[in-house]
Amino acid sequence: MQNSFVIEHIDRLLTSFSSLLGRDLILRRGNIEEQSRTLFHTPRVIVSHGIEDDPILNYGNEAALCLWEMTWDELVQTPSRKTAEPINRAEREQLLTRTRHNGYIDDYSGVRISKTGKRFKIDQAIIWNISDAHGRYCGQAATFDTWQFLAVEAQSDVKTNIQ
Repeated sequence: MQNSFVIEHIDRLLTSFSSLLGRDLILRRGNIEEQSRTLFHTPRVIVSHGIEDDPILNYGNEAALCLWEMTWDELVQTPSRKTAEPINRAEREQLLTRTRHNGYIDDYSGVRISKTGKRFKIDQAIIWNISDAHGRYCGQAATFDTWQFLAVEAQSDVKTNIQ
């Protein structure tokens, strides 16, 4: 996971967050490799996607991998839209468009779904645009530390499209 793309991406992700929100996502001490390890092991969920027509997830920390029940290799092949049930995808797309225009939002709540079909509601998520050093748009990221699994009964008819 510690390849050059991931290291550069994490630097853009952290720098974009602090530029837009005026605070750091994590304590940025040490070099970028150390910051990368800190970000991966932080208990908050941190996930991002690129700029493809159907954006693909390109980063998820340990908390994200556990929550979505995926390996790193599965995550980085998953279109980000598949983290939401089909019924919630239009609302998700509006959210991403609002973020694209505003730079970030810090008030998102919504239902997401894991690879195995477990539904969970996230609260107080921050979603922000990722830019490179020249200000070029590189994708979006999200972080949150509050989620609640929804009742199993509500999951009985749910099938996931992540696989």
